[in-house]
Formats: sequence, structure tokens, C-alpha cells
Amino acid sequence: MRNWRINRRLMLLLTGVILLTPAAEHTVLAEETDNPEKVVLRVCNWEEYIDLGDWDEEETIELPSADIIGENSMVEDFEEWYYDTYGIEVEVEYSTFGTNEDLYNMLTLGDVYDLICPSEYMIMKLMNEKQLVPLSDEFFDTEDENNYYSRGVSPFIRNIFETKGTGGEMWSKYAAGYMWGVTGFVYNPEEVTQEQASSWGFLSDPAYKRRVTVKDSVRECYFAAVGALKSDLLTSEEFRNAPDYAQRLEDEMNDTSPEMIRQVQEYLQNVKDNVYSFESDAGKADMITGKVVANYQWSGDGVYTMDQADEDGLELAFTVPEESTDIYFDGWVMYKKGIEEDPAKQHAAEAFINFTSRPDNAIRNMYYIGYTSVLSGGEDPLLFEYADYNYGAEEDEEDTQDYDLSYFFAADGEESEDYVITAPSDQVNRQLSAAYPPADVIGRSCIMTHFNEEQTAMINRMWINVRCMSIYKVPVWGWILLVLAIAGMGAMVMKRLTMMRAVKRKHT
Repeated sequence: MRNWRINRRLMLLLTGVILLTPAAEHTVLAEETDNPEKVVLRVCNWEEYIDLGDWDEEETIELPSADIIGENSMVEDFEEWYYDTYGIEVEVEYSTFGTNEDLYNMLTLGDVYDLICPSEYMIMKLMNEKQLVPLSDEFFDTEDENNYYSRGVSPFIRNIFETKGTGGEMWSKYAAGYMWGVTGFVYNPEEVTQEQASSWGFLSDPAYKRRVTVKDSVRECYFAAVGALKSDLLTSEEFRNAPDYAQRLEDEMNDTSPEMIRQVQEYLQNVKDNVYSFESDAGKADMITGKVVANYQWSGDGVYTMDQADEDGLELAFTVPEESTDIYFDGWVMYKKGIEEDPAKQHAAEAFINFTSRPDNAIRNMYYIGYTSVLSGGEDPLLFEYADYNYGAEEDEEDTQDYDLSYFFAADGEESEDYVITAPSDQVNRQLSAAYPPADVIGRSCIMTHFNEEQTAMINRMWINVRCMSIYKVPVWGWILLVLAIAGMGAMVMKRLTMMRAVKRKHT
């Protein structure tokens, strides 16, 4: 089996002939945009979330349909492609952010971008606030050979975007997916069994006190806590077999009633006393160095962690709790204050989405950042070939297992031998299942929706009580000691003031 690389910086370079748009189309676009000499497109994306190019020749990805190697950054290649394709010069001003909240604060403070890439709940928030521009009808025209997103998005992902939304409007009207995944545990199988790590209750298991890390994120922690608190219900046969199981699961996992918030606070305060730490990024390194035996993680970071551990000779695994998992997305949306009804900017923004959705470019970005693209490629085989390249067994391997990815790659989602990977058996619980979760995991996944202002305020108060010591948990003796300490300090101050007055009187 091939070695798994630490940093997925490799990508694919366009290997076919770039299909040039006829000159007549160039003329039409130029007329519609008042013949601009240059379009400035302001893009804001997550840190380290797009391919930067500059790889060595030996990093070439050799796929049956094409050999893939990249030289320039994705942004540079887009600028060249856009001019070659549409006859208009574009300059991309590329910026980054660290969290969804950072992005929202940037926008609130007046930063203006044309194209941004928030996560699903922030997309819903921006939709509710009417801050986004709908994607054009032309963007969805599958007859246009340059509309790589509409022609190549996974039918599984397309269905989610067309059926999930907020305020009566579906995500698909405003957002184009970029990367996706689920949440679960990366764990050391030498220290933890898969069964132990396959429940959200694992976070509070005293057998692993100070040996597990959890995300320092209110949404991820809230979801995990609800899963643990409702474990009996969520895993019951009656609940699982209900005809409306998917909707009931989403309703249960998005329970923000005052009683549930109270229970979540109590549970997470117990988790806080049990885990090694709440972390934003250190969990990956803590797993590899052996400080902890399990890490609550997004699947994309899980792939990275396992890749890096493999380089150090440590084999880690990934599993998703039996109760449920949060299926998450990052997606491109056009910011209204940036686009400002400018057809040139909107065309460039949608072209940027399409360029990053071209199968070779989707692979470039996947390789660099470690997350999984929402693209299946449509009739283009490259993306499935890349999945097989990464996770398929070598010809001489004997301990293998078939892994069906029809739900993601097949046009109708039905089982098809065309989308079955023959993988090493150990991969079924490692990088492969993190990058492309199996159908049973998808079956118990749900979206964590956007909370309204009242719900957000209650949950934020809960989180403050969890991350900071809650005054309600301070015992009586603690209050007595605090009062005595304050009184003691007050007495010392009074004594000092008295001495200073005495000295002053002596010298006057």
C-alpha cells in the first residue's frame, strides 16, 4: 500500500485542450459588462483552503485518464483561464479568514468581498439577513461546457442543497458547495476500541480521563452533547425504523429547548472535567505525539491526522458515533455589498466557482487541504479515479474489501459496479471512510441548522458557563473562602492606608 503524504499539496493541471469560447460570446460578455478593461474580484476563503501550486515533478499524480501536475497557484491559473476563455482580464484580490465568526465580524466591520466561502450555518445566517446575491440562471445551464459545477456536482450533494434551506429559500439558490464531510473520532486502536469510540458518550467516559480532546467550538460540542444525552432514543429500533426517521433525527439533533440547553450545559461541564483539552487545531499534533488517544474531529482534519501519523509509523483510525453525525459544508456565495448588481463581477465570481469545480482543479484543492470536494465529476472519471488512486488496494494485496461509493458518484445514487473501490481492509475504518463516509453513516447524518437570535443567545450563555467556571457550580465553602479572601485583602489595604496617614502626620 502506498505511503500517505502529510501535506496534500499535489493537484492536477489541465491536461486536455482548453475549450475557448467563441469570439462572438466574448463580444456579448463585453457588451453586457460595458467592455471592462479589467475586473477586480475580491475573494475571501478559509486559511490554507486552496491549492498554492509550486510542486515538484515527482509529485505527479498518475491517473488512468491523465497525469496531473501543477505549477502555479489556483488563483493565477484562474486569471489566465478567464482571459483565455472570455477575453477579459481579471485580477483576484485573495484574502483569508480563520473561523466563520471571524468572517462575519470582518463583514460587519465593513470589509467588502465579492465571493466568500462560509460554512452551512453561516450561509443560512447570511441568507436570512438578505446579504447574498442569487446565482444566475446561466450558472445552472448544463449545456455550457464551462459550467463545471452544475455539470459535475455530486447528485447526493445536489439533493441536499436543493432540499435544505432557510426562510423558505433553498441553499442552491445562493450557494455552490466547495468541501464537505462529517464529524467523528480519530482514535488510536491500540488504546481504544472502535466500539468505545462509536458513541458521543465517549467524551465523558472516566476510563479515558484526560486522554481525549474535544473541539473548542460551541456548535460541535452542542451537537455531540445532544447525541450523548439522547443516545438511547437515537439508537432504538423504533426510532431508526420510523418512516420519517431523517426528519425526526434532524429535529432531535437541533433541539434548542431551554431544558435541553440546561442538560447540555451540565453534560459539557462534566466533559470539561474529563477531557484533556478543548482545542482548535492542537488535537492533530496531540494524537500523533501520544498525548491523547482520541480526538473529536472534522473528517477532513481526520484524514490529515491519519496521513501524518502514517508518516511517523503510527496507525490511527476514524469512526463515527452510532447516534448520529453532523454533515457539514463549506460553500461559495456572492456577497451583495461586493457584487452591487455589477454583471462583470458576478460573471467573474461564478466563473471562479466553476474553475475551482473543474475535476482537475477539484483534485488539486483536495490534495492540498485534505478535505473532500462536493464534486463527483459528472461524466468525467477523474475524481473517482483519484479516490481509487488514494485508497484502492495494490494489485498483489490479498486482504481487501469492496467499498461502494455509488451514493456519491452514480448519477442516480443507485448501486453500480462502476463506483466500487477494492480497498485494503484496514482502509475501511481509516482515511477512506473519513474522506467518503459509507452509506450507513450517511443514513444517520443530519444538518445542524442555523439558530435564530434567541436560540443563539441562550446557547452562547451556556457555552460561557461551560468554558468559564459557572457561578452556579461554586460550592458554599468556595463562596466562604472568596468572601474571606476579599475581606482579608480589604483589611490589608486599610492597614496600609492607616500606616501611610500616620507617617504623613509625623512629618507635618
